[in-house]
Amino acid sequence: MSRRISVLRPEPGNRVTAAAIEARGHGAIRMPLFAVRALAWDAPDADAFDALILTSANAVRHAGPGLTALLGLPVYAVGAATAEAARRAGFDVVCVGTKGAEALLATAEAAGIHHALHLAGRERTLESGGIVARVIPVYASEPDAPQDAARLAGSIALVQSARAAARLGYVVDAAGIDRGGIALVAVSARAAEAAGQGWEHVVVADDPRGEALIEAAIALAD
Repeated sequence: MSRRISVLRPEPGNRVTAAAIEARGHGAIRMPLFAVRALAWDAPDADAFDALILTSANAVRHAGPGLTALLGLPVYAVGAATAEAARRAGFDVVCVGTKGAEALLATAEAAGIHHALHLAGRERTLESGGIVARVIPVYASEPDAPQDAARLAGSIALVQSARAAARLGYVVDAAGIDRGGIALVAVSARAAEAAGQGWEHVVVADDPRGEALIEAAIALAD
């Protein structure tokens, strides 16, 4: 019998990833480690920028009516889910990156972008500098107390950020669960490092996209 796969990302992405795993005939443990909430913000003058950088669909989902003032900016997005959220909000997505935020910025710069606006989470990896003229936090991911953390024991855990990796380690240790019985599939080497030591096995996916993470987790589960 294959092992269950723990999905740790916040909603609504959690149920989307879990459903994709279940559609492949595997069991998913839905255990968000964070809850996302909107932050108050004021939309700047769009004319001061030549592009909008989005690295998470949460920036679109939680930004609210302020997005309307920015619809004229071309969007550079990390990931298909972020790009789709931006299109649904009315943006023109000119580039969808698959290699992370830094690679997306390099692509944008090569395309002639010099003064980009980044709508982001309160906890983020990109800051102002280079082609990013300004960063505005529009949402926050707050640690959430998981229901019945003991379900993590023996599972394959999808770790989709460094922050989630550190939180997973805290939750597992606080619940007295043996790390040696849990295998991790991490989105990046940075996330794998943030998880710390003692896990049964740690795999860093070759591709950061969700489909690749699921494939890697299923390979371990079987």
